[in-house]
Amino acid sequence: MPSAPTRTALTVLGTVGAVGVGAAVWGIGIERYLFTVRFHDVPVLPDGAAPIRVLHLSDAHMAPWQHRKQQWIAALAELQPDLIINTGDNMGHAEGLRGLRSAFDALRGIPGVFVHGSNDHASPSPRNPFKYFLGPSKAEPTWEPLDTEALDQYFTDELGWLDLNNHAGELDAGGLRLGAFGVSDAHRHWDRLDVLPELVAGLGAHDLAIGVTHAPYRRVLDDFVDLGADAIFAGHTHGGQVRVPGFGALVANCDIPLKQARGLSEWTHLGRTAPLNVSAGLGHSIYAPVRFACRPEASLLTLIPRRGQQHP
Repeated sequence: MPSAPTRTALTVLGTVGAVGVGAAVWGIGIERYLFTVRFHDVPVLPDGAAPIRVLHLSDAHMAPWQHRKQQWIAALAELQPDLIINTGDNMGHAEGLRGLRSAFDALRGIPGVFVHGSNDHASPSPRNPFKYFLGPSKAEPTWEPLDTEALDQYFTDELGWLDLNNHAGELDAGGLRLGAFGVSDAHRHWDRLDVLPELVAGLGAHDLAIGVTHAPYRRVLDDFVDLGADAIFAGHTHGGQVRVPGFGALVANCDIPLKQARGLSEWTHLGRTAPLNVSAGLGHSIYAPVRFACRPEASLLTLIPRRGQQHP
């Protein structure tokens, strides 16, 4: 018969094992399907302007069989946003565009902008998911290319969204004229921050300037603030994907502070500050199907006048 200390040790091990199994069941089988909308009011508009509703979508990592996610995204049209901001990593499979059509077709006719993440160019590959917690992921030596041209054609020609990959442009949303600029995936060093100053200088008069990036690296956020962004939008981090309750994200997969790996915060550089929204994203790699204490999300940000004086 085991001694008392042995029985105690076995009880502790059994409890730890049960907790681990329960957490895995929750993270793999339940929480990754608990889609939620995160709501924020952001005072960035000129005095007297009418509020506009911005739907921020990111990191869908879409596979064609993910019908529950597709239906949930499509239903976001009921929020009646004035502007869509898509911060990349839309594709999670070679046939992901089929699923994206089911998800995004309901958003036709709503002005939008988008940038790329690496998974808009290459399919995810099998890897040890625990490596995610060892630091920012490295580029794969080989990858299976995706049909990025078809994805971009869908976004630009069918949905009417503006491509901001190392580019700037203007659009109207909610009765306001917006100047917008962005970069391609900074995690893969595809960002061309050097070309933005001239492009931004060429924009016409606008009521609001927005900066859009997939990966919120400090160098990108600093430059966006310097270029006059009134609000900045990013994704990529998955909010940590696995968070510790009471502590938060363990990793961000980039150099942003962990406390800013999810949600609305502020970014300051050289004395100027802009609101920063980092979406925890809608999905995950098909090879790491888990979320824990980090539900998949979209953000609905209501942009309001800086001094709270709304349009009559």
